[in-house]
Amino acid sequence: MEMEEGEGREVNKVMCQLVDTVGERLGDPMYLPQNVSPNQLQLIVNALLSNEEKLPYAFYISDEELLSPLDSYLHKHKVSVEKVLSIVYQPQAVFRIRPVNRCSATIPGHSEAVLSVAFSPDGKQLASGSGDSTVRLWDLNTQTPMFTCKGHKNWVLCIAWSPDSKHLVSGSKTGELQCWNPLTGEPSGSSLVGHKKWITGISWEPVHLSSPCRRFVSSSKDGDARIWDISLRRCVICLSGHTLAVTCVKWGGDGFIYTGSQDCTIKVWETSQGKLIRELKGHGHWVNSLALSTEYVLRTGAFDHTGKQYSSPEEMKQVALERYNKMKGSAPERLVSGSDDFTMFLWEPSKDKHPKTRMTGHQQLVNHVYFSPDGQWVASASFDKSVKLWNGITGKFVAAFRGHVGPVYQISWSADSRLLLSGSKDSTLKIWDIRTKKLKQDLPGHADEVFAVDWSPDGEKVASGGKDKVLKLWMG
Repeated sequence: MEMEEGEGREVNKVMCQLVDTVGERLGDPMYLPQNVSPNQLQLIVNALLSNEEKLPYAFYISDEELLSPLDSYLHKHKVSVEKVLSIVYQPQAVFRIRPVNRCSATIPGHSEAVLSVAFSPDGKQLASGSGDSTVRLWDLNTQTPMFTCKGHKNWVLCIAWSPDSKHLVSGSKTGELQCWNPLTGEPSGSSLVGHKKWITGISWEPVHLSSPCRRFVSSSKDGDARIWDISLRRCVICLSGHTLAVTCVKWGGDGFIYTGSQDCTIKVWETSQGKLIRELKGHGHWVNSLALSTEYVLRTGAFDHTGKQYSSPEEMKQVALERYNKMKGSAPERLVSGSDDFTMFLWEPSKDKHPKTRMTGHQQLVNHVYFSPDGQWVASASFDKSVKLWNGITGKFVAAFRGHVGPVYQISWSADSRLLLSGSKDSTLKIWDIRTKKLKQDLPGHADEVFAVDWSPDGEKVASGGKDKVLKLWMG
């Protein structure tokens, strides 16, 4: 495809090969003028992919984003134009999320620290769990408390919405789980008992595998993970095998459950009988956090930024399956683990029990890892006060975000994968710009440590909670 040349002067050309993020080639190598701009490259990619609607793309050469005409990159890096130049194209979200920049509400209600916050997948509701042994549901329109869900006898350590937004499950320090009806704030039946120690994680079966949502998995300090059915109101499978506490659990889009443990291993289970099918070894200390490359579409199911509602569980399942397949593409689901040994591993568990990459750089334990919604990035939060950004496909280090003056507890992504949110012991939230690799917004306001942060799936709001007992809502 020839590009127009400047009037009357010869423009040097360079042989380029366009490839996607997984390395698949797009067309044959072609001669492009050295002054080709990212906007012109967008036109070429859209034409080669025969996109009816023109989509936005970002371009990378050797992991560096191309933001100006190609010749400036070639001169800066003294690149030989004798060889074929590989240019990676990466699709961008068609919608843009505004960075939040102000606290729109500070809502008291909890009488102890807020330990977890989570927006519903449809973005309409917000839940929080606290050391005061209650779960609270908040009205996002009026920014006031809606329901106080009482029933737990001890700290509420974790909460999780079903991907169809119809149920909320909470887990406590005594080991019991409770399912709530988010429309009334009432418990759906008695508590679910089985775990002998506190709950460390909850993950629902993806809606594209089962709709309406019925099953979820919980992990516990007692060394077991348990699959529960909310219709039967009991534990249907107990996943036993770890020799120490299970610290985190994820229910993957391919139907497998992943558990990370203080025994330094990650185990992969199938979910019809609870058989152990793979063990991922490599970490030298406790595994603290797991993240899936498809996590955003698993969390949001059929709900996307358009806010469309669905009339039947079957329709929801179909749309969720389409979203999952589109997000996953032809590549296998990827898993990242973060550990007390200061390192992370990138795995492709469906293909290999050996890690794809070991990701090193943190100087303290890795507390939380999280894939961006488009699966292109991994972010990690650490007690070394930094947040690090990695390539979500290769595991290569990209950038370190420094600014917090205390350990970073939790991170969350904006729906368009362009911004990253972090909450810290230093009482601030910070928003980082992925393109510039710099701090975009500093959000002070909490009076003490920030334990929990979440960015709503529709991108409109951020919620945070911590030691000062208040819930804060932030907007753009």
